[in-house]
Amino acid sequence: MNDNASVPASHAAPTRHYGMVALIFLTFFVISLLTNIIGPLVPDIIKSFKLSLTLVALLPFAFFIAYGFMSIPAGMLLEKYREKPVMIAAFVLAFCGAMLFSLSPRYSTAILSLFLIGAGMAALQVAINPLLRVSGGEEHFAFNSVMAQLLFGSASFLSPYIYSYFVRNLGQPGGEGKLLIGLMSKLVPPELPWVAVYWVFAVLVIVMIAVLAAVRFPLVVKKEEERAGAWATHKALFKNKVVLLYFLGIFAYVGTEQGVANWISQFLMTYHKVDPQTVGASKVSLFWGLMTVGGVLGLVLLKLFDSRKVLVGFAVAAIVFLSLALFGPGPLALVMFPLMGFAASVMWPIIFSLALNSVSS
Repeated sequence: MNDNASVPASHAAPTRHYGMVALIFLTFFVISLLTNIIGPLVPDIIKSFKLSLTLVALLPFAFFIAYGFMSIPAGMLLEKYREKPVMIAAFVLAFCGAMLFSLSPRYSTAILSLFLIGAGMAALQVAINPLLRVSGGEEHFAFNSVMAQLLFGSASFLSPYIYSYFVRNLGQPGGEGKLLIGLMSKLVPPELPWVAVYWVFAVLVIVMIAVLAAVRFPLVVKKEEERAGAWATHKALFKNKVVLLYFLGIFAYVGTEQGVANWISQFLMTYHKVDPQTVGASKVSLFWGLMTVGGVLGLVLLKLFDSRKVLVGFAVAAIVFLSLALFGPGPLALVMFPLMGFAASVMWPIIFSLALNSVSS
C-alpha cells in the first residue's frame, strides 16, 4: 500500500492506487461502525444511568451536531494540510472520545465522547471522497462510491451484533474462558458490559492511525466543487432560499434516519416488551441491512425513472412503514421498522445530488 504520489492528469496518465482505494473502503467501514452503534445502546444507557428520554436524546444530538460544527472547518483544514494529516487527526479525535468514555463511563463524559467521535467522523467524510475519486480514477468513481456505501451498510448491519456479543457474554458463566471476554471483564465495570464496545472502537482506531501513518498518499487535485470556499461564500449560500430548503430537507432526512435507528430498540422494549439486547439489536441491524439493499435497488430505479419520482415514491413508502411501525401491533412493528431502512435508502443520495445540481457555488 506504499503508493507513489500521482501527478496531475494534465501532465501524465492518471495512476491508480488500488491499495489506497482499499484503505478508503476500510475507512468507510470503520466510520459506520462508530456512527451507528448508538441505537442498540440506548436502552442500556437509559437503564445504566437512569436517564429520562430527553437526556438520552442529547447523546445522538451531541454526535450529529459535531458534523455541523466540524464539516466546514474540516474542508478548510484539508486545503491547508492535505488528506493524510487531517485523517490522522480525525482518528485521534475519535480515539480520545472512545477512551474518555471507556475510562470514565458516565453520562457527562458520554456527551463529550460522542461529540469528539462525531467531529472526527465529519472530518473523515470530508477528506475521503475526493481521495476516492483520485485513487480509483474518476471514470470508476460512481462504482467505487457505491461499493463504499455497501461497506458502510455492512458495518452498520454488523455493529449491533458486536454489542449483543458482549452483553450476552460478559458476566455470564463460562464467558471469561473466551480470550476477548476475559480481557474485557478486567476493563469493563460488571454492571456496564456494553462499554466494551468503546474499548473495541479505541483499539480499532489505533490500528487505523498506524495504517494511515505508514501509507503514502497520492496527490489529490481537487475539482472546483470539492474546494472549501471562503466564509463569505458560505454566508452567501445560506442567504439562498433554495440552499436553505435543501438544508432543511437534508436535516429532516438525517433526523428521520437516525431518529428511527436510534430508537427502534427502546420503542420495541417499551411498547412491545421486546428484549433490546437480542431482538431489538437484530431489528436495528436489519434496518441498516435493508437500507443497503434498498440503495442497490435505487441505483437500478434511478436508471429507469426520474430521480424526483423515485424520491417521492420512497418517501410515501417511508410514511406508510413508519406509521404502521408506530401504531400497529408488535409483530407488525418488528417488520415495519426494518422496512423503514429500505424506504429511506435512496433519500440521502437523491436529496444531496439535487441540492448540488441546484446551486452554482
